[in-house]
Amino acid sequence: MSRAALVLSGDLPWPPSVDDFYLPDLFGGNSPWFTKFTLMVWLAVAAIIIFFLVAYRNPKMVPSKAQWIAESIYGFNREGVAREMIGHEGLRFGPYLTTLFCFIAVTNVFAILPLFQISPNSHIAFPAMLAVFTYVLYIYQGIAKHGFGKFIKQSLIPPDVPWWLIPLLMLIEFAQTFLLRPFTLALRLFANMFAGHIVLLVFTLGGFALLNASALWAPVSLLSWVLTVALTFLEALICMLQAYVFVLLTGSYLQTSLAEEH
Repeated sequence: MSRAALVLSGDLPWPPSVDDFYLPDLFGGNSPWFTKFTLMVWLAVAAIIIFFLVAYRNPKMVPSKAQWIAESIYGFNREGVAREMIGHEGLRFGPYLTTLFCFIAVTNVFAILPLFQISPNSHIAFPAMLAVFTYVLYIYQGIAKHGFGKFIKQSLIPPDVPWWLIPLLMLIEFAQTFLLRPFTLALRLFANMFAGHIVLLVFTLGGFALLNASALWAPVSLLSWVLTVALTFLEALICMLQAYVFVLLTGSYLQTSLAEEH
Protein backbone atom coordinates (compact mmCIF):
# COMPACT_ATOMS: atom_id res chain seq x y z
CA MET A 1 0.00 0.00 0.00
CA SER A 2 1.33 3.48 -0.89
CA ARG A 3 2.11 6.07 1.75
CA ALA A 4 -0.70 8.27 0.43
CA ALA A 5 -3.19 5.41 0.86
CA LEU A 6 -1.96 4.82 4.40
CA VAL A 7 -2.49 8.49 5.23
CA LEU A 8 -5.98 8.49 3.77
CA SER A 9 -6.88 5.31 5.64
CA GLY A 10 -5.64 6.74 8.93
CA ASP A 11 -2.85 4.18 9.35
CA LEU A 12 -0.23 6.95 9.18
CA PRO A 13 -0.51 10.23 11.12
CA TRP A 14 -1.04 13.55 9.37
CA PRO A 15 0.88 15.82 9.23
CA PRO A 16 4.31 14.08 8.94
CA SER A 17 6.39 14.07 12.11
CA VAL A 18 9.89 13.24 13.34
CA ASP A 19 8.73 9.65 13.83
CA ASP A 20 8.89 9.23 10.04
CA PHE A 21 12.69 9.25 10.31
CA TYR A 22 12.86 6.28 12.71
CA LEU A 23 12.40 3.43 10.28
CA PRO A 24 11.63 -0.17 11.30
CA ASP A 25 13.87 -3.15 10.68
CA LEU A 26 13.36 -4.48 7.16
CA PHE A 27 13.35 -8.04 8.53
CA GLY A 28 10.76 -7.28 11.19
CA GLY A 29 13.11 -7.53 14.16
CA ASN A 30 12.68 -5.62 17.38
CA SER A 31 16.04 -3.84 17.04
CA PRO A 32 16.37 -1.70 13.88
CA TRP A 33 19.80 -2.95 12.77
CA PHE A 34 18.96 -3.23 9.08
CA THR A 35 16.60 -0.45 8.10
CA LYS A 36 15.86 1.26 4.82
CA PHE A 37 18.64 3.72 5.70
CA THR A 38 21.15 0.88 6.08
CA LEU A 39 20.12 -0.58 2.73
CA MET A 40 20.53 2.79 1.00
CA VAL A 41 23.99 3.32 2.47
CA TRP A 42 25.17 -0.07 1.24
CA LEU A 43 23.61 0.55 -2.17
CA ALA A 44 25.36 3.91 -2.38
CA VAL A 45 28.72 2.39 -1.48
CA ALA A 46 28.26 -0.41 -4.00
CA ALA A 47 27.15 1.98 -6.76
CA ILE A 48 30.15 4.27 -6.24
CA ILE A 49 32.67 1.41 -6.19
CA ILE A 50 31.18 -0.28 -9.24
CA PHE A 51 30.98 2.98 -11.19
CA PHE A 52 34.64 3.88 -10.67
CA LEU A 53 35.81 0.32 -11.30
CA VAL A 54 33.90 0.21 -14.59
CA ALA A 55 34.98 3.73 -15.57
CA TYR A 56 38.67 2.93 -15.05
CA ARG A 57 38.57 -0.70 -16.15
CA ASN A 58 40.19 0.14 -19.47
CA PRO A 59 41.34 3.79 -19.37
CA LYS A 60 42.03 5.43 -22.70
CA MET A 61 43.65 8.63 -23.90
CA VAL A 62 40.31 9.55 -25.46
CA PRO A 63 38.04 8.75 -22.51
CA SER A 64 34.69 7.06 -22.72
CA LYS A 65 31.67 8.82 -21.24
CA ALA A 66 32.00 6.92 -17.96
CA GLN A 67 35.73 7.63 -17.74
CA TRP A 68 35.14 11.30 -18.54
CA ILE A 69 32.50 11.60 -15.81
CA ALA A 70 34.73 9.83 -13.26
CA GLU A 71 37.73 12.01 -14.16
CA SER A 72 35.58 15.13 -14.02
CA ILE A 73 34.32 14.28 -10.54
CA TYR A 74 37.82 13.54 -9.27
CA GLY A 75 39.31 16.59 -11.00
CA PHE A 76 36.61 18.84 -9.59
CA ASN A 77 37.37 17.78 -6.01
CA ARG A 78 41.15 17.54 -6.46
CA GLU A 79 41.68 20.81 -8.31
CA GLY A 80 38.60 22.80 -7.39
CA VAL A 81 38.58 22.03 -3.69
CA ALA A 82 41.84 20.43 -2.52
CA ARG A 83 44.23 22.62 -4.53
CA GLU A 84 42.17 25.81 -4.32
CA MET A 85 41.43 25.54 -0.59
CA ILE A 86 44.60 23.94 0.76
CA GLY A 87 47.23 24.47 -1.92
CA HIS A 88 49.65 22.00 -3.47
CA GLU A 89 49.88 20.14 -0.16
CA GLY A 90 46.17 19.48 -0.34
CA LEU A 91 46.38 17.31 -3.46
CA ARG A 92 46.91 14.24 -1.31
CA PHE A 93 43.40 14.78 0.11
CA GLY A 94 41.85 14.51 -3.35
CA PRO A 95 40.76 10.86 -2.95
CA TYR A 96 39.17 11.51 0.46
CA LEU A 97 37.31 14.61 -0.73
CA THR A 98 36.12 12.82 -3.88
CA THR A 99 34.87 9.84 -1.87
CA LEU A 100 33.12 12.15 0.57
CA PHE A 101 31.48 14.13 -2.22
CA CYS A 102 30.28 11.02 -4.08
CA PHE A 103 28.91 9.35 -0.97
CA ILE A 104 26.98 12.41 0.20
CA ALA A 105 25.70 13.18 -3.29
CA VAL A 106 24.43 9.64 -3.91
CA THR A 107 22.84 9.24 -0.48
CA ASN A 108 21.23 12.67 -0.86
CA VAL A 109 19.75 11.79 -4.26
CA PHE A 110 17.84 8.90 -2.68
CA ALA A 111 15.54 11.63 -1.32
CA ILE A 112 13.98 12.14 -4.75
CA LEU A 113 14.14 8.61 -6.16
CA PRO A 114 10.89 6.59 -6.33
CA LEU A 115 10.56 3.79 -3.75
CA PHE A 116 13.28 5.40 -1.60
CA GLN A 117 12.10 9.02 -1.25
CA ILE A 118 14.22 9.77 1.79
CA SER A 119 17.92 10.37 2.35
CA PRO A 120 19.96 8.67 5.08
CA ASN A 121 21.41 12.12 5.75
CA SER A 122 18.00 13.26 6.98
CA HIS A 123 18.81 11.18 10.08
CA ILE A 124 21.39 12.96 12.23
CA ALA A 125 23.44 9.79 12.84
CA PHE A 126 24.84 9.70 9.29
CA PRO A 127 25.93 13.36 8.96
CA ALA A 128 27.35 13.10 12.48
CA MET A 129 29.59 10.19 11.53
CA LEU A 130 30.76 11.97 8.37
CA ALA A 131 31.59 15.03 10.49
CA VAL A 132 33.51 12.81 12.93
CA PHE A 133 35.65 11.44 10.07
CA THR A 134 36.50 14.96 8.94
CA TYR A 135 37.07 16.14 12.51
CA VAL A 136 39.47 13.27 13.30
CA LEU A 137 41.36 13.91 10.05
CA TYR A 138 41.53 17.62 10.88
CA ILE A 139 42.98 16.99 14.35
CA TYR A 140 45.36 14.28 13.13
CA GLN A 141 46.77 16.39 10.30
CA GLY A 142 47.25 19.38 12.57
CA ILE A 143 49.14 17.39 15.19
CA ALA A 144 51.19 15.55 12.55
CA LYS A 145 52.19 18.84 10.90
CA HIS A 146 52.87 21.02 13.95
CA GLY A 147 53.11 18.72 16.95
CA PHE A 148 50.50 18.53 19.70
CA GLY A 149 51.57 21.59 21.69
CA LYS A 150 51.97 23.96 18.74
CA PHE A 151 48.73 22.78 17.13
CA ILE A 152 46.76 23.41 20.33
CA LYS A 153 48.43 26.80 20.75
CA GLN A 154 47.67 27.85 17.17
CA SER A 155 44.10 26.64 17.51
CA LEU A 156 43.39 28.46 20.76
CA ILE A 157 45.53 31.61 20.70
CA PRO A 158 45.21 33.93 17.69
CA PRO A 159 48.41 35.82 16.83
CA ASP A 160 49.04 39.43 17.85
CA VAL A 161 46.37 39.79 20.52
CA PRO A 162 46.77 41.60 23.86
CA TRP A 163 47.72 39.29 26.70
CA TRP A 164 44.70 40.23 28.77
CA LEU A 165 42.35 38.98 26.02
CA ILE A 166 44.01 35.58 25.70
CA PRO A 167 41.93 33.75 28.38
CA LEU A 168 38.65 34.90 26.84
CA LEU A 169 39.78 34.15 23.29
CA MET A 170 40.98 30.71 24.32
CA LEU A 171 37.49 29.84 25.55
CA ILE A 172 35.89 31.19 22.38
CA GLU A 173 38.35 29.43 20.07
CA PHE A 174 38.05 26.17 21.99
CA ALA A 175 34.25 26.21 21.67
CA GLN A 176 34.40 27.19 18.01
CA THR A 177 37.18 24.84 16.89
CA PHE A 178 36.74 21.75 19.02
CA LEU A 179 33.03 21.78 19.89
CA LEU A 180 30.96 23.75 17.38
CA ARG A 181 32.89 22.97 14.20
CA PRO A 182 32.00 19.25 13.93
CA PHE A 183 28.50 19.94 15.26
CA THR A 184 27.69 22.64 12.70
CA LEU A 185 29.24 20.58 9.89
CA ALA A 186 26.84 17.72 10.62
CA LEU A 187 23.87 19.94 11.42
CA ARG A 188 24.03 21.84 8.12
CA LEU A 189 23.73 18.67 6.03
CA PHE A 190 21.17 17.05 8.33
CA ALA A 191 18.90 20.11 8.55
CA ASN A 192 18.75 20.63 4.79
CA MET A 193 17.91 17.01 4.02
CA PHE A 194 15.49 16.73 6.94
CA ALA A 195 13.64 19.90 5.92
CA GLY A 196 13.58 18.87 2.26
CA HIS A 197 11.98 15.52 3.07
CA ILE A 198 9.35 17.12 5.32
CA VAL A 199 8.46 19.75 2.71
CA LEU A 200 8.04 17.14 -0.04
CA LEU A 201 5.91 15.00 2.27
CA VAL A 202 3.69 17.93 3.21
CA PHE A 203 3.01 18.93 -0.41
CA THR A 204 2.63 15.36 -1.69
CA LEU A 205 0.45 13.93 1.04
CA GLY A 206 -1.25 17.26 1.62
CA GLY A 207 -2.67 17.04 -1.90
CA PHE A 208 -4.19 13.65 -1.11
CA ALA A 209 -5.51 14.90 2.23
CA LEU A 210 -7.18 17.93 0.61
CA LEU A 211 -8.65 15.82 -2.19
CA ASN A 212 -10.08 13.39 0.34
CA ALA A 213 -11.52 16.18 2.47
CA SER A 214 -13.78 17.67 -0.19
CA ALA A 215 -14.15 17.95 -3.94
CA LEU A 216 -14.01 21.73 -3.50
CA TRP A 217 -10.34 21.38 -2.55
CA ALA A 218 -9.46 19.49 -5.75
CA PRO A 219 -7.88 22.56 -7.48
CA VAL A 220 -5.76 23.21 -4.39
CA SER A 221 -4.65 19.58 -4.24
CA LEU A 222 -3.65 19.77 -7.91
CA LEU A 223 -1.63 22.91 -7.18
CA SER A 224 0.01 21.07 -4.28
CA TRP A 225 1.19 18.28 -6.59
CA VAL A 226 2.47 20.77 -9.18
CA LEU A 227 4.51 22.43 -6.46
CA THR A 228 5.76 18.99 -5.41
CA VAL A 229 7.23 18.47 -8.89
CA ALA A 230 8.89 21.91 -8.81
CA LEU A 231 10.24 21.31 -5.32
CA THR A 232 11.62 17.93 -6.38
CA PHE A 233 13.81 19.65 -8.99
CA LEU A 234 14.88 22.16 -6.35
CA GLU A 235 15.66 19.32 -3.95
CA ALA A 236 17.86 17.68 -6.61
CA LEU A 237 19.89 20.88 -6.80
CA ILE A 238 20.12 21.06 -3.01
CA CYS A 239 21.31 17.43 -2.88
CA MET A 240 24.32 18.28 -5.04
CA LEU A 241 24.90 21.64 -3.38
CA GLN A 242 25.01 20.16 0.11
CA ALA A 243 27.55 17.54 -0.98
CA TYR A 244 29.72 20.34 -2.38
CA VAL A 245 29.33 22.52 0.72
CA PHE A 246 30.30 19.65 3.04
CA VAL A 247 33.42 18.91 0.99
CA LEU A 248 34.26 22.62 0.68
CA LEU A 249 34.08 23.08 4.46
CA THR A 250 36.17 19.95 4.95
CA GLY A 251 38.83 21.47 2.70
CA SER A 252 38.62 24.74 4.63
CA TYR A 253 39.10 22.96 7.95
CA LEU A 254 42.07 21.00 6.64
CA GLN A 255 43.59 24.24 5.36
CA THR A 256 43.40 25.83 8.81
CA SER A 257 44.82 22.65 10.34
CA LEU A 258 47.88 22.73 8.08
CA ALA A 259 48.43 26.50 8.04
CA GLU A 260 51.33 27.94 9.99
CA GLU A 261 49.06 30.51 11.63
CA HIS A 262 45.27 30.34 12.02
